[in-house]
Amino acid sequence: MAAGEGTRLRPLTERWPKPILPIDGRPVLATLLRELGAAGCEVVSVVTGYRAEQVEELVGDGSAFGLEVRYVRQPGVLGSADTVRRALDAGASPPLLVSAADTVYARGDLRRFADAFRRSGAAGAIAVRRDPAPDGSQRQPVRIEGSRVVRLIDDDPGNPLSAAPLWAFGPDLVPLLDGLPGPPFELSQLYERAVASALEIGGFEIGKTRDLTHPEDLIRENFPYLGS
Repeated sequence: MAAGEGTRLRPLTERWPKPILPIDGRPVLATLLRELGAAGCEVVSVVTGYRAEQVEELVGDGSAFGLEVRYVRQPGVLGSADTVRRALDAGASPPLLVSAADTVYARGDLRRFADAFRRSGAAGAIAVRRDPAPDGSQRQPVRIEGSRVVRLIDDDPGNPLSAAPLWAFGPDLVPLLDGLPGPPFELSQLYERAVASALEIGGFEIGKTRDLTHPEDLIRENFPYLGS
């Protein structure tokens, strides 16, 4: 999902889209695509919107990452569930991995998450992490029992698990895209529907994720010695 405007990163994102900004000196989206290839993915649909041309120029046809990349345009800020619907309408076929294009995962975590989903037989899955921890606003705690999501927004302040922007999306979830409230149409609402409908949604823990949220994060994530 590479369509967002990255408003909290302004003024940087007034000129560049967030997914092409660097962590560890490499564009975040490039790191993500390499990890998707290492996880066994062969075809990736990149949904673009804001400053789409810059994203598409960086990625090209995907061959530099060992992937076939297809592009889908999202015409406005219509939400994560709309992103999935547009990818499906353009030919993507579930089961899918769905990820934000502005997050760096620990090496190998995408493969481990995908493997856990395949083994589970669940209708879908949500990745959860301890770092960064829930903060009550952008990162809500998720309640997991065993390896199953029982509540997307937990009311336990001691819950250390927050949702990561990484989902597994199986074919049983496709009908739940219809009739979501919005716009924006969000995946969180779809997965809440799935849990309420007694569909099994796996909850699988991954390691630390890294993101650029505020302009100073660009310095922190690329010049760590400045913090010493």
